[in-house]
Amino acid sequence: MIPPPGTGAFLNAQGWGGAAVRPLAGDASFRRYFRVELAGRTAVLMDAPPDKEDSRPFLAIGKHLHDLGFSAPQALATDLDQGLVLLEDYGDGRVNPVLAEDASAEHEIYAAAVDILAELHQHPPADVPPYSEAEYLREARLFPDWYLPAVGLAEAPSYDKAWAPMWPALFTHPPVLVLRDYHADNLMLLDRPGLKRLGLLDYQDALAGHPAYDLASLLQDIRRVVSPELEAAMITRYLAARPGIDEAAFRTAYAILAAQRNIKILGVFTRLYVRDGKPAYPRFHPRLWELVNANLDNPALAPVKAWFDANVPASARVGVEVPA
Repeated sequence: MIPPPGTGAFLNAQGWGGAAVRPLAGDASFRRYFRVELAGRTAVLMDAPPDKEDSRPFLAIGKHLHDLGFSAPQALATDLDQGLVLLEDYGDGRVNPVLAEDASAEHEIYAAAVDILAELHQHPPADVPPYSEAEYLREARLFPDWYLPAVGLAEAPSYDKAWAPMWPALFTHPPVLVLRDYHADNLMLLDRPGLKRLGLLDYQDALAGHPAYDLASLLQDIRRVVSPELEAAMITRYLAARPGIDEAAFRTAYAILAAQRNIKILGVFTRLYVRDGKPAYPRFHPRLWELVNANLDNPALAPVKAWFDANVPASARVGVEVPA
């Protein structure tokens, strides 16, 4: 992975001339990341091509989170015309690989992540668009638009109609800031005391929506298995931290949002493979179907389950086949 052409001049202008620039990571978007090292200092260079990515929401939401006292990497320098942002470096302590090496602190880490959400949800959302019914449906439609054709199925009628009874349950709580990718691969263990030792990443697509969304994202993780026991304990912990919340309504919204998110991601990961040529993503399909099949057993999802049972046979619930 080669740094973008303007990297040298950008770093020189910011006092990082001569720094080593090494590939760090990419993600499902067009963004790429590099670690910059010079004389014992490190930073992260984000390359977000301006014709494909708008870095302004990331910077604005990061500042909002920082101003509220949360750990979100702040910009050290920017050149948005080139799509370059130099960020604080939170190190290599991503929660997922850390727990893969040693899961002994799993409960403690997840408790801290849940407590961050409970604290964040005490505040009004930032100046972000609403998580509207139209957006929930647009996301849910990624499944018939991308997954079904990839497994040789045509969309059957009434898909949108099956989802329609779900949406009112998602507007029973005042909106909060929904980060939308709040899970173990976007949480960093920092050498800081208390809650703030968890650093937050990947929040540029944040919306104002229901507080159960990010909890479902955390506890129904696609890349690592969270046990049903831990999931139940963390939902209970969140509710205990927010005593004024309507528990029954929250649990219903959690079930619907977990299903909507996982069904959406089946479509997103198929699109990343089919359209964008990223063959790694269909390997998550079996895990997603495990979650979706369990989600659909919730009574709140009865209309959606009926549609899936009638139109998506078990043979199509194994994922998209990727040629060897």
